[in-house]
Amino acid sequence: MTPITDHPLRFALANELHARPFPSMRAPGRAAFLALKPSKNAAGRDRAADMAHLTDLLDRFAAPHPEPDATHYFGQIGKHQLKWESHTEFVTYTILGEGVAERPFDAATFSVFPNDWLSSAPGTRITSALIRVEVGDDDDAIASKAQEWFVPESLAISRVLDDELVIAGDFRIDPAGHMRFAVFARPQVGMRRIGRVVQRLCEIETYKAMSMLGLTRARGLGPQMGMIDTTLSKLIDDMRGPMPDPAAQLHSLLEVSAELESIAAQSSFRFGATGAYETIVNQRITVLREERFGGRQTFGEFMMRRYDPAMRTVKSTQERLHAMSDRALRAGDLLRTRVDVERSAQNQALLTSMDKRADLQLRLQHTVEGLSIVAISYYALNLALYVLGPLQYSLGISKTIMAAIATPVVVLCVWALLRRIRKHMD
Repeated sequence: MTPITDHPLRFALANELHARPFPSMRAPGRAAFLALKPSKNAAGRDRAADMAHLTDLLDRFAAPHPEPDATHYFGQIGKHQLKWESHTEFVTYTILGEGVAERPFDAATFSVFPNDWLSSAPGTRITSALIRVEVGDDDDAIASKAQEWFVPESLAISRVLDDELVIAGDFRIDPAGHMRFAVFARPQVGMRRIGRVVQRLCEIETYKAMSMLGLTRARGLGPQMGMIDTTLSKLIDDMRGPMPDPAAQLHSLLEVSAELESIAAQSSFRFGATGAYETIVNQRITVLREERFGGRQTFGEFMMRRYDPAMRTVKSTQERLHAMSDRALRAGDLLRTRVDVERSAQNQALLTSMDKRADLQLRLQHTVEGLSIVAISYYALNLALYVLGPLQYSLGISKTIMAAIATPVVVLCVWALLRRIRKHMD
């Protein structure tokens, strides 16, 4: 039996689904999270530089290297575990360790990332976070700690995964420059479930930060789009009345359309990425299956109040940009139609003028032909009189009578000759 030939990418595609496993984490424990992104052209960045930065960190702990083209790594570095992932625009580092610091969210927890290694990063920090994992069986103690650790105004806290864990955070940057999250696990919760929740919190924070870049872009476009909108409205209003130079008006309108298309092309990636990141944030929150804790707002409610308006601003800017571009295209079509109609009228007037000129030329030609018959007949008659001169004396006819007899004959012959020539030319 001949074996079936596998597609060259079959195993690679199947393994991709398992390439980023969730980490396992014990309570009590702690995690330090870091996301790096180049400030410009992040999607086209040098991936080799990311890999070199990762291997530099691994070499400090004599840890094995990943494959050169790997997009995920998970391994032991010293007393900790490292999870590294490469994404379209950024890379993330998550270091997991057992036990918690005596002081909650101690900045020293982040010192597992060496300072000289951080300073040589091929990108900028888009976000970083400290995550504290504790065993929590007493809701009152959990509420007291959350109230103490986080800003009450921004605190989001909820029961997740059927009340097996409680998560808390305020989405504020602390004095050390990090976000802070707390996970309280019930005593019976397994390590994999804790690891999943920690991973979800890191993803929510990362994709939230990445999607907020779209808000910055939308706000930056506001004044520019306002000026373009004013110009476009004026050009459209001018189309309602007589225009001294429609062609110049059309040129101005095409410039506006080109500028709008340029803005749309430059912003399409960022707006598209923002929409994708927003979807991921909402999906990650949904899978946590949140339930209210002590009457406090959940992560989903926090996002609805603080995050969703920003995303609506991005969508509104994107829709406004598309609407302006469509309006400019429709106005351009109308103006081109108007210019074509006016040009057709000018061409019609020109054709009418040419018809008149052709008629005048025809009349002038007939006149010239008549004069030509007279002129030619005059010269032909003189020649005929010279030829018939001897007959004048032999017949006894005077020159005047001879001219009177010859003139009609000469004129008729010249007319017939010219008519035959014109007929032949036609």
